[in-house]
Amino acid sequence: ESGFTKLLIVLATLTEVKIPNPLLKGLKLTYSYEDFELKKLLFNLIGVLSKDPCAVQLLSESDVMPALLFYVKPNQKPGFHDWSAAQYEELQLHAIAILASVAPLLIDKYLSCQANTLLLVFLEWCISQDPFFGQGHSLHGTGGRGNKLAQMRYSLRVLRSVVSLYDDTVNLNLCDQGAISQLLDILKYAANKSKEKEDAILLEIQADLLFLLSLLCENDVHRKELFSYEGVDILIPFIQMDPKKLSSGLGHNCLLLSALDCLWSCVIGYYIAEDYFLEKQGIFLLLDLLASKQKNLYNIILGILVEFCDNPKTTSHISTWRGEQDQTAANLLIELWRQEELELGVKRDRYGRIFDMKRPIASSFQKQQEVIPMPANCPSFAIVEISENIRVKIYSLLYKLGFENLPGLSAKDLVTLAIIRRYIDFKVGEVWSELCAELKEEFRPVESDEEALKVISEIPENTGRMVAALQTEVLESQHHQEIQEEKKLYAQIQAVHKQREMVKKSWENFLTRTSNYEALKKAKRLQEKSIEASRSKLKTQNGAVHSTDIKGLSTTIGSGRLVTVRSTPSQLTGGPLAVTDLALR
Repeated sequence: ESGFTKLLIVLATLTEVKIPNPLLKGLKLTYSYEDFELKKLLFNLIGVLSKDPCAVQLLSESDVMPALLFYVKPNQKPGFHDWSAAQYEELQLHAIAILASVAPLLIDKYLSCQANTLLLVFLEWCISQDPFFGQGHSLHGTGGRGNKLAQMRYSLRVLRSVVSLYDDTVNLNLCDQGAISQLLDILKYAANKSKEKEDAILLEIQADLLFLLSLLCENDVHRKELFSYEGVDILIPFIQMDPKKLSSGLGHNCLLLSALDCLWSCVIGYYIAEDYFLEKQGIFLLLDLLASKQKNLYNIILGILVEFCDNPKTTSHISTWRGEQDQTAANLLIELWRQEELELGVKRDRYGRIFDMKRPIASSFQKQQEVIPMPANCPSFAIVEISENIRVKIYSLLYKLGFENLPGLSAKDLVTLAIIRRYIDFKVGEVWSELCAELKEEFRPVESDEEALKVISEIPENTGRMVAALQTEVLESQHHQEIQEEKKLYAQIQAVHKQREMVKKSWENFLTRTSNYEALKKAKRLQEKSIEASRSKLKTQNGAVHSTDIKGLSTTIGSGRLVTVRSTPSQLTGGPLAVTDLALR
């Protein structure tokens, strides 16, 4: 009201705008250290005023926007405008940082000053081979010593602040100037730099670039087309990130979330980009990431997979995927479902079957909620609960895959699958249960309505009993199968023992024949008798009969030109020069 704020704003922009102002007649700022400190205080004042709604009108009426944009240009030479290189760089970074706060408030002035063009040109200079080396002395110059990363970082923050407004004019203005391809080039540059040395500044720059691309390409097929091939190639390495890095504290978790958000906004919805992502085995990478058990990523990964399933080629990729120990996607999803229900406090018996027939999927917190009559346009707790956990996404994925003939499932998985299959029926039952409770709180229904509500409320309970019976049948079938497998195993063990007994008996017969001559003769006679009995009884007419036996042999093995002699092992006899009277020994 006193005009002091307006005076300070004019003073802050005096050097850059150079428009005579009667309020500051005869005043001139020098390039001394004291005036340098004053300049920084005035810039900081603009940042403080931008948070006060009463001061926004004063900022709009002044030349704050052109004054701040004055610094959005390449540093031409050291000591530019009599500031030292370090001082000018500090003022430049401070001005761009303040611009990120002011630009969303003065969007009309932002567009009229062609700020998008200035920022894109400035960003192009940031990745150029211009031999500029930042001093990195100031607070805003952190990580910018010897490079132009600090300038890139704060310029991207300005773009992020204005693009986040979802103003079609701003975003169209950016895209018409080739912002998408330029942002992809900068992202590629930052990713290559990050391979050399990974630090928090580079990770933040990459996350901001991915966020900008997400906002620009969302719900626009033409922009997704500009992103498609080159963008997918850049996204793949981010999704392949080692999950161990997520707890490093440098910002890998924010970068990965930005990459997944970019995938959702820039690829899904444009079939050519989706197909290219599938060719790059992107679905396998997403499932690998899901299997790494990073709980904060479950929601977004499952959401992406559900959206991808609108592409008919996706389900075959999901079915083909195999994780550690040959785990299938269906088994992984069912495992996540059990983990989610455990955290929600859903009651199950020790075999995983339904425990509460009336409310089979209700969480412990949901059961504690009292019935509160609400307007029709307000969602009930049963509806709100859907968006607060991942169960509906798991159901949607398994629905797309089909509940029949899923590979790699155990009996425990099939028991859980029976519940998942009826998720929608149980959820509808929960809504009806809430509706009945609210009606009873407000008034008493007429007899016909009460009877209808009673029948409706019994449907989920009957469904629960049917599912429980199916689960029991699955468990009994599994138990029967285990018994059959056990019997089969015992039969194999018996056959092995019988074979060993036969081998032992054969060896004993062999020892008897070789140590007892009478036993050998008896075995020979039995062998000859058996051979004779096996011969044909028909006599050959006019033909000589040749004997196949060699007379005088007292052996029970087939005779031939070569004879294999099996004797007592030398370790028992002591060798050829040892005492041979073994019986005496």
